[in-house]
This record gives sequence, C-alpha cells and structure tokens, in this order.
Amino acid sequence: MCGRYSLFTPPSELESRFDATFKVDFEPRYNAAPSQQLPVITDEAPESFQRLEWGLLPEWADESDEGYINARAETVDEKPAFAEAYERRRCIVPADGFYEWADRGDGKRPYRVAYEDDRPFGMAGLWERWTPDTQQTGLDAFGSEDADHGEADPIETFTILTTEPNSVVEPLHHRMAVILDPGEERAWLDGEDVPLDPAPTEEFRSYPVSTAVNDPANDRPELVRPVAE
Repeated sequence: MCGRYSLFTPPSELESRFDATFKVDFEPRYNAAPSQQLPVITDEAPESFQRLEWGLLPEWADESDEGYINARAETVDEKPAFAEAYERRRCIVPADGFYEWADRGDGKRPYRVAYEDDRPFGMAGLWERWTPDTQQTGLDAFGSEDADHGEADPIETFTILTTEPNSVVEPLHHRMAVILDPGEERAWLDGEDVPLDPAPTEEFRSYPVSTAVNDPANDRPELVRPVAE
C-alpha cells in the first residue's frame, strides 16, 4: 500500500529529471495524502506537471463514492475500476520518499522509505476525468425549481499502483508502490507493457520518523527526519 509520500525536491530538479515543466506553482510536500491536489505527469500532456486529486474516481462513480488511492498491479488490467484507465489513461506520480507503518509491539510506528540520496523517482499511476451531475447555478426571482442548471466542472483524479514489497519494505508492509525504472517511464505513458515488479533494493533505505506524520494536517520538513526507535 502507498497512502502517504513526500515530494520536496526543488522544481528545477524535477523538471530536469522528468523532462517536464511546471505550469502550476510547486508546493513542497512532506506528507502528501489522499484527497489532496498533487503533481503528476499524464499521458495526455507528458511535457508538463499537472495537479490531480489523489483518489481515482471511475467515470461511473457516484458523488458519494470515495476514490481509490491504490490499484494492485497484478489485477489492474481486469478490475472494472481500473481496466479502461490502464489502457488509455496512465500517469507518473513523482515522489522522493513514501511512508509505511509497522507494528513494533507498542503500536504502529511510521517509517520513511527513500533512496539514500533522496533523489526523486516516478511511481506508476492511472488517472481519470470524472464529471459530477449537473449543478444548480441559481434560482429565478421566485426561487422556483425552474432555475438554470450549469454543467459541473470535471474532476481529474489519480491512483498509484502497488506490487509485492522488496526486502527493504517487506518488514514494514506487504505491499509497496510500483517504482518505474527511469528508462521505462515514457514507455509506461505510451501504453506499453513494462515490468511492474518491486524496485531493486540497492540504494534504498527505511528509517523511523515522527508520529506527527500520522496526521495529514502536519506537513513540514521535520517529518522526513529520522527519530530514535
């Protein structure tokens, strides 16, 4: 599972790493969480970063449905919620670390997983454009039900693919985000079959962080710093 991650790499480095430019303001995230608007690169516009909401809503979803934050790589081409997006709407979700919680006997403790040098990487994702039901834009002079109804704006959402954990993540959780090989990121966006296997463990590390990361309202640099176990 991937339910929180970080992205605080300077935007100029992200633009160079992913060969894409920011069309929107960049905001460092030390505790990116579901339902937030976060930078992604879509197959529709691979030359730029866009902000999409984390939590994929299929086009047939109801307004009350919660978005899918993760999709299993092993079945993503079969599940109704993801199959069409897998074929037609792929994205890359940039990150420079992610969090997992492990039970250490006295409750679950958060750990951050990242490269030793905190360099950014791309997680495999899918995206959707979901349009709510039409919305009422105003009442007539008498407040009648004959008021005009406007067309609701579409909402663009994304999900992150997960796979079996590598040896760094396995002690923490039974799933991990699919981290794409940099040389296969464009192939992923182009709809090609690429390996969705666990990332190699070389250069990866995990370390305990403050329990303040448990609350998505907390988003500050201190969250990525190691703490004593």
